[in-house]
Amino acid sequence: MSFIARHSGVILTVAMLVASNLFMTFAWYWHLKAHKPGSSSWPLIAIILVSWLIALVEYMIAIPANRLGTSSGLNVAQLKIIQEVVTVSVFIPFLIIFMGEKWRWDYLWALLCMIGAVYFVNRSNI
Repeated sequence: MSFIARHSGVILTVAMLVASNLFMTFAWYWHLKAHKPGSSSWPLIAIILVSWLIALVEYMIAIPANRLGTSSGLNVAQLKIIQEVVTVSVFIPFLIIFMGEKWRWDYLWALLCMIGAVYFVNRSNI
């Protein structure tokens, strides 16, 4: 049996967590793109409602992903650490591409620290 076949549930879980995190990142930060201090903006309640609608899609993907992950042999700590790596992996491109921030090497170091966390939470399974 191939690696992909043996770990298809975990691979699908991670893919779903990436997709859900894209929605959550947008739900949390989309409104900051146009918001400039002192400028007129949408009312806060409108921003919250739009963000909730975006987050609803995130939850519709994340909840099944976590259930699939646990049924595929991951424990809650492993799921959480994987989610944190996914968060950083999604957020850095979002920050650079969508928000227009400049690349900083600190982003890479932060991601590597998170990957180290994945190792430590999974090392008993290695």
